[in-house]
Amino acid sequence: MSNVLVDRADGIVTVTLNRPQRKNAITRELVEEAIAAFEQIAATPTDRVVVLTGAGGAFCSGMDLSSPLLPDELTFMRRVGQLCTLVHDLPRPTIAKVAGPAMGFGCNFALCCDLVVAGESALFGEMFADLGISLDGGASWSLPRLIGIAKAKELVFFGRRLSGTEAADIGLVNRVLVDGDLDAFVTEWAQTLCEGPTLALSLMKSALNSSMEASFAQAIDKESLAQSVSFRGAEVKEGGRARHEKRRPNFRSP
Repeated sequence: MSNVLVDRADGIVTVTLNRPQRKNAITRELVEEAIAAFEQIAATPTDRVVVLTGAGGAFCSGMDLSSPLLPDELTFMRRVGQLCTLVHDLPRPTIAKVAGPAMGFGCNFALCCDLVVAGESALFGEMFADLGISLDGGASWSLPRLIGIAKAKELVFFGRRLSGTEAADIGLVNRVLVDGDLDAFVTEWAQTLCEGPTLALSLMKSALNSSMEASFAQAIDKESLAQSVSFRGAEVKEGGRARHEKRRPNFRSP
């Protein structure tokens, strides 16, 4: 049985962590399969948006500590980091759809996505201190940017658990929904992004991802470069035609 399922449907790729017997806790095998999946997505222009989720009523319960960290701890964690970097830098919009537990690495892996949508059953936890281990999954980068450094320290020092509603209240996730509405809402967002301008969205994502490390002057320079690329592409021509013809743009076939 595959540890990672990939389903493609008209430009929307759903990547499902598939170890439901362990609440999708990660192992070396799962990490390698996920890396391969995201590398393939990055190389496939018709993959326009990604939804990341978990099987069996859980998102990801973190690292499977019953599985050996092979070939050694540092090599394993660097491969985990490579997976997180692939998701964070992927030149496509990504949505984490979170139902059930997203604990430890699972919480931080969701935060590697551009958008996080949670069901009321979701439970987010930075429980590393309980296990005597440090952070992973890019949490030291993402948490301060999302919720501020003081709140980030509170979460990780005390191993705080947050419901989906609590996570939304502090800005950790974008939306929290009744579990029964989660699939439809994420599908609507994914379809909207799938119909959007892929190049422009990719350039926006890159600019925003680097914004916290850039000066205003650097941000302006990067925006100027990105706009110059946009203006030379087919998408901007279709956007102009659509505005002139008073219709919705068709960025799928510009």
